Amino acid sequence: MSPQNDRKPTKAERTAEAREKARQIREEQKRKEKRNKLLIRSGVLVALVAVVAVIALIVTTNLRSAAPIADNGPTPANANAHGGVVLGAKNTVSAVSASTISMSDVPTSAPSPTAPGAAVVPPGVAKSPAGKPVQIVAYVDFICPVCQRFEQQYGADLTKWRDAGQATVEYRALGFLDQNSTTKYSSRAANAAACVANSSPTKYADFFNALYAQQPAEGSAGLSNDQLKKIAADAGAGDIGSCVDSGTYRPYVKAISAEAQAYGITGTPTVFVDGQKWDGSTDFKAFVDGIIKAKK
Repeated sequence: MSPQNDRKPTKAERTAEAREKARQIREEQKRKEKRNKLLIRSGVLVALVAVVAVIALIVTTNLRSAAPIADNGPTPANANAHGGVVLGAKNTVSAVSASTISMSDVPTSAPSPTAPGAAVVPPGVAKSPAGKPVQIVAYVDFICPVCQRFEQQYGADLTKWRDAGQATVEYRALGFLDQNSTTKYSSRAANAAACVANSSPTKYADFFNALYAQQPAEGSAGLSNDQLKKIAADAGAGDIGSCVDSGTYRPYVKAISAEAQAYGITGTPTVFVDGQKWDGSTDFKAFVDGIIKAKK
């Protein structure tokens, strides 16, 4: 039974109530649209800030890369004046004291051979003494795809010869292919490798291998400095952050690249085994095995 005072709303009241609900719906819709516009504007602003940050990073990196490199600078510890890091058994590195290097000391051309018919070889390249491991010296570039293939094909053999005490392997990392990246990646990567050689020599081989495992494409910007630092950290090397960012050994890379060019090194990889240049037409493993066997 309905209460006595319960009455149905009039038509006018129902109309007014419907209008009020419609007004509330419109107001809520307006508030939603306003919030959506604010969110869209905020999103656009955040995206714009991110784009500006990326552009600024690219510009800064390019400016740093394009900045003139000094003609004088330090050499890393555990690397010789010709750019070489010498690896022995179990990734040991021959100890070398840090020094300095100057472009004024780099010859503009190789000297004449000391004997008629003798080949001109770069400094520090020679037949090793009797009873000593065969000397393998390889000029490489970290963005060079042929260098990558050389390591993929012969890296295990190089390690085997080192661990057996049959050979030492000296890598001389150059900045030859800087024109093949937009940020002079070759020199930046060679600088990073020098940083690792200086502070964490036992991790040099791991870092070297990782750079080829993650080699960027020719013509690209190459890996960023942050990526180079992460690769070093993943390889177990100590902090090389400031060394990489400041390009500590870029003058060193510049000088050893100029020296290599002066001595007729025109491409990478260029490899010498006990003073003999491998011409690439024969199997490298057979070439080295023959020299090791002949030395016994």
